[in-house]
Amino acid sequence: MQSSDPNRPVLFAELISEAAQCLRCPAMCERAAVLSELNGPVNARVMFIGEAPGRKGADRTRTPFSGDQSGKNFERFIGSIGLDRSEIFITSAALCNPRSPTGANRRPTAAEIRNCSDYLQRTIGLVNPEIVVTLGTAALNALKLIQDHEFTLQHDAAKLRLWNNRVLIPLYHPSPQVLITSRKEPAQLRDYEVVARALREPIR
Repeated sequence: MQSSDPNRPVLFAELISEAAQCLRCPAMCERAAVLSELNGPVNARVMFIGEAPGRKGADRTRTPFSGDQSGKNFERFIGSIGLDRSEIFITSAALCNPRSPTGANRRPTAAEIRNCSDYLQRTIGLVNPEIVVTLGTAALNALKLIQDHEFTLQHDAAKLRLWNNRVLIPLYHPSPQVLITSRKEPAQLRDYEVVARALREPIR
């Protein structure tokens, strides 16, 4: 599926510029979209999609899943299967950090995810990954706006699914709360082995 399109860097730069000027979400107009070369190579075989940049993480560092505990967990998980950030592309269902009136992180609303759906669709088309890995329910549901599916974390976590002519692997989010309440670290480490197998033996 991968191709060496010489226009990719130019098209990606245009997408970065457009996202940086976006004012679609009134509550996040003062936030900056986390989309740049720091997200990863535009020819990556695997793309990870999270929920939204964290206040202490990507909103501060400008690099997805870095600078906070979720980022540390994520790096540990991809490292367990020999993946490096330089090999993967990472983005989010919502490109800007959603905050509550008190300044704390909050979940992006359905409208905010819908407003970012066009950016996500174009990013997937541009990177053209063989494998898409969603991290959490928000990311998995965001894909429905691009091509409908009926997958859920409850039934499809760490399973290979076909979505939009790509391999989709739904995984749990690496946040500390999820590790405590929903999917503990040993289980998440086993989940990432599925990603490793898909990279070794892609299903087509």
